[in-house]
Amino acid sequence: MNWITNYVRPKINSMLGRREVPENLWIKCPETGEMVFHRDLEENKWVIPQSGYHMKMPAKARLKDLFDGGIFETLPQPRVAQDPLKFRDSKKYSDRLRDSRAKTELEDTIVAGLGLVRGVKLVAVAHEFNFIGGSLGMAAGEAIVRAFERAIAEKTPLVIFPASGGARMQEGILSLMQLPRTTVAVNMLKEAGLPYVVVMTNPTTGGVTASYAMLGDVHMAEPGAEIGFAGKRVIEQTLREKLPDGFQTSEYLLEHGMVDMVVKRHDIPETLARVLKILMKKPAEAVKREEGSQVSALPLAARA
Repeated sequence: MNWITNYVRPKINSMLGRREVPENLWIKCPETGEMVFHRDLEENKWVIPQSGYHMKMPAKARLKDLFDGGIFETLPQPRVAQDPLKFRDSKKYSDRLRDSRAKTELEDTIVAGLGLVRGVKLVAVAHEFNFIGGSLGMAAGEAIVRAFERAIAEKTPLVIFPASGGARMQEGILSLMQLPRTTVAVNMLKEAGLPYVVVMTNPTTGGVTASYAMLGDVHMAEPGAEIGFAGKRVIEQTLREKLPDGFQTSEYLLEHGMVDMVVKRHDIPETLARVLKILMKKPAEAVKREEGSQVSALPLAARA
């Protein structure tokens, strides 16, 4: 026991009326070093006000911000086998799952919902990066497939917000199997004549990029998002060449035709609705009728 740290310092702090301040009250901008109060950052949709840097946004907050009035039906998280390979690295995979669930209050990395965005009914899927890096495992793959099935049943478009480091290594081949499964789900939606839009966020990498993240009818991306399969360092070591500045950013991919548009976070709901109305060939009158009947369009809607 450290006598000064555990006894003397707390005693002095109590005498002087000092209180311990949580470390996460102020957020530092990765680009400029600017310190932003956490509430101001949340109110600005996790975008640094001065620099415009897009921080990672929690999946629940993203869906709440996306849907009209923050109202949507949360799609259930399917149950799958837990730790099927009994995997262990520096700690047990089962312990990692338990810790991530306690930290995020989610069953796994995928959050999906059904609701209206500027009057357009759709299913939205978002990755929670704080859950083991938003990695794609059995539970995430099953949740994504179920979301596509719900979109087909409801005859609505599907929009997905990837934020992932790729396949979940702790599930091995069972994780890699989710790549063809989600690809089949994408094809089912397209065969039903329904639009599929991908909004790539930071980061969109690995097996997620190698499957459903690059199969959209329209590809949007947030500013500055890292998008690619292998990391920049790995590519440089393999090719033995220096890659250009800004390589694998959303702006670089836009310039080279891999992304259709780069959209600021504040403009995503409006832009999505406009693009989907065009893809679905919806007349303006039909959209106005939907905007006036949110409750009837969402019989099971619940506030998130």
